[in-house]
Amino acid sequence: MKVVSLVPSLTEAVAVSAPGILAGATDWCSHPADLDVVRVGGTKNPNVERIVALAPDLVIANEEENREPDLTALREAGLEVLVTEVRDVPQAFGELERVTGACGVRGRPRWLDEAEEAWLDPPCPSFRLRAAVPVWRRPWMVLGRDTFAGDVLARMGVDNAYAAHAERYPRIPIDELRAADLDLVVLPDEPYRFTRDDGPEAFPGLPCALVSGRHLTWYGPSLAEAPRVLSEALRAAVR
Repeated sequence: MKVVSLVPSLTEAVAVSAPGILAGATDWCSHPADLDVVRVGGTKNPNVERIVALAPDLVIANEEENREPDLTALREAGLEVLVTEVRDVPQAFGELERVTGACGVRGRPRWLDEAEEAWLDPPCPSFRLRAAVPVWRRPWMVLGRDTFAGDVLARMGVDNAYAAHAERYPRIPIDELRAADLDLVVLPDEPYRFTRDDGPEAFPGLPCALVSGRHLTWYGPSLAEAPRVLSEALRAAVR
């Protein structure tokens, strides 16, 4: 079987669960670190001609990560495209099982069982925290309603201040963010790479948790260690 993945999370899941079947992946597919496949462009601008030339049996995509016109073009070229939808942690587990099954994996991968077990009782702060979660600046954008990362944080005792916003990734002026009565600001290192010198200075007086974007937003093998990694970052910020 030959597979092309257009989603970094799913690339890692397939590479770990069915070694050798990946023929192509996006430029953003950084795990496993030794992944040696044809690169087919970005998640939002894949090279359709290059993907078609690989003649994969299956292309794996996501309704948020990838654009419908690209997926339509792949289907019109005669390729089978599996499109996932992941808005919360339980849905992630179900979609990961569907993807690995479609890739010929027999039974549930061990890492998926370990991930599900890790999320049965994730470590949380002693009290719930109200936070904003910027994912971009210039302009500032934050997590809004109905996002996987928002559900991840909610299960770890962190309530997204913009979870009821009409948009999934609203643009919020920095003055409004500063005045939002927050306990915490969560700053992931992707898609925007927030660092100690780029992000926290915009929120004087507020604790800022610098977290791994892979553990906050990826739904794959990283889910098994995400509760521990995220908990350590959150506790360090509010201790």
